Amino acid sequence: MKADIHPDYHMIKVVMTDGTEYMTRSTWGSEGDTMTLDIDSKAHPAWTGGQQQLLDRGGRVSKFKKRFEGLGL
Repeated sequence: MKADIHPDYHMIKVVMTDGTEYMTRSTWGSEGDTMTLDIDSKAHPAWTGGQQQLLDRGGRVSKFKKRFEGLGL
C-alpha cells in the first residue's frame, strides 16, 4: 500500500438542528472545527415520516393511475 495517500482523520464537533452536539472523527475541516447541520435525521421528513407530497411532473403520475386504474378490482 502506498504511503501518505490516506486522508487525515481528526476530531470535529457536529451540531444537530435541535442544538445537540457530539464529537466524531472526520476528514472534513480541521481538528476542533464545528460542523453545523441544516438538515439531520431528527428534523428531515425523509427520516421522520412527515407529510410527503407526490409531485406530478409532466402528467406521469396521472398517466400511470389511468393506465392501471382497474387492475385491483
